[in-house]
Amino acid sequence: MTCEFSIKTFDELTSIDIYHILKARSQVFVVEQNCPYQDMDEVDFDCLHLVAHQNEALIGYCRIIPPTFNSKKSSVTPSGPIPSIGRVLVLAEHRGDGVARQMMLEAIKYCRKKYGKKPIIISAQTYLLNFYESLGFIPEGERYLHDGIEHVIMVLPIIKKVKVKKESSGTASNILSFLLLILALLFIVGLVYLMV
Repeated sequence: MTCEFSIKTFDELTSIDIYHILKARSQVFVVEQNCPYQDMDEVDFDCLHLVAHQNEALIGYCRIIPPTFNSKKSSVTPSGPIPSIGRVLVLAEHRGDGVARQMMLEAIKYCRKKYGKKPIIISAQTYLLNFYESLGFIPEGERYLHDGIEHVIMVLPIIKKVKVKKESSGTASNILSFLLLILALLFIVGLVYLMV
């Protein structure tokens, strides 16, 4: 499914944007999951809000918490403050269409662009473990209950590129050159033999 994405600070959101975001979060996290909890928190003011749209209607949402406002910490990759992605949702009628994957890839790309090469941390509902692992997130620590729903901290590490050492013009490359030369000579001798 093709959708468009917009990302805004809280101050850039219109009152209509806020209404649709809070309606979707309430629909998914409170009503669908039968979990009465206080969804709105003070963190929203400092987040970036990523919305997936289809024909201008909200179909998915997540928020990106900048490193300076993120309280989640990684014990495996303790590299100081790191960004977090949270409140990830796709409306029920759009699930299974790849919207969540597209949205998470957009959020990850934005985090890398905005905050540099830092790990990204999430608090994932455990039934989505395979989905987040398919994006490269690694479970960290024990599972825990949050508002009666099992969660686990997951971290998307920075994968460092490994430089492959070029072999100097040593023995192996000399042997390969010699073998190629012999093969070329044998080929030429074979052609001359066939022509005569």
